[in-house]
Amino acid sequence: MSTATVDLTDPGLWARPDVGGIVADLRAQAPVHRTETALDGAVWSVLGYDLGSRVLTDAATFSSTGGSLLGTGGTPAGADKMMALSDGPRHRELRAPVLPYFSPKGVRGAAQSITELAQKVIKDAVEQGEADLVDVLATVPLVVMCDLLGIPGDDRELVVSVCDEAFLAQTPDARRAGHQKLLPYLFEKVVQRRKHPADDLISTLATHRINGRRLPIEDVVLNLDNIVVGGVQTVRHTAAMSVHALMQRPDLWKALAGGADLDLATDELLRFTSVGLHVLRTATTQVELGGHVIDAGDKVAVWTWSADHDPTMFDRPDELLLDRSPNRHLALGVGAHYCIGAPLAKAELKAIYAALLDQVAVLEPAGDAVHNRSIINFGFDHLPVRLRAR
Repeated sequence: MSTATVDLTDPGLWARPDVGGIVADLRAQAPVHRTETALDGAVWSVLGYDLGSRVLTDAATFSSTGGSLLGTGGTPAGADKMMALSDGPRHRELRAPVLPYFSPKGVRGAAQSITELAQKVIKDAVEQGEADLVDVLATVPLVVMCDLLGIPGDDRELVVSVCDEAFLAQTPDARRAGHQKLLPYLFEKVVQRRKHPADDLISTLATHRINGRRLPIEDVVLNLDNIVVGGVQTVRHTAAMSVHALMQRPDLWKALAGGADLDLATDELLRFTSVGLHVLRTATTQVELGGHVIDAGDKVAVWTWSADHDPTMFDRPDELLLDRSPNRHLALGVGAHYCIGAPLAKAELKAIYAALLDQVAVLEPAGDAVHNRSIINFGFDHLPVRLRAR
């Protein structure tokens, strides 16, 4: 049995500048390791692309109902109540009413407003001259989510403030406190929309019926909360990590400004950053995986960042190749749990990159970038930059 020689669940590991080499060495030793964790006990860590894809696409053998993230401890309260924590028919039932809001057709309808929002956010940052790009870029997904949820104008300052606290506060306790403020707000809106539905995502879930019965309010709130968290965090961290990577490579900024394919570039930046560090599954039966016997009930964590830097799948995986194609990365998942918000996330990211290219002549560090300490999202707490208008 191979046991990981490093603790992959140590948040400090992922903030280290040499983490890429550490993970690459571990993956080269074996694509699957047994990792002892403080909160979850023994966990099978999958570092290779092929086995990672296998785990994520075989819901019958590797279930989501036991939890989708490490560090939560025990069976989650949202099991079979949330899209992220359900499988098979139940997952499809919960996904179906939400899908139109995030489909390519739905996203195309919002493209103009997303573009205008990104342009305004970058314009304001340029006028300041210096800004923390983490805070700046978080505004785009937060406002987009408010539009989707149908948050009234008078409430948006409150919701953005609470989400800022939940996602950007400096300590886990502070972030948790902010998060707890969001749940009651969503609960109140769900109750209101059940009585007076509108044309928004909250109303759609609040009034959705399965086999003639409406979803319990708790299920509605949990799914809305998960959608907000996923939508905001993925875009915020990917955008900031992408800009940081591109600041190290002025030639790539020049290539983007010169007309490089923004669709291909966005996918490559998603792969390269792979901000969702891991996805957790639970084995439903005894199974062989990478030469190991995994028992029913064992926790299996697919380390997405590692899989997306696997040289057996990607040529020169540690290089940022903006024209990489094909690019079957796992940054947005794969299979039934492929990120429902993927089209929207890509639209937001492209709008942010385009706004930067349109308006910024010089983008450079204005201080030290500070990595967050997390095994859930790979990103920055602070990314101070200096911007000069084009």
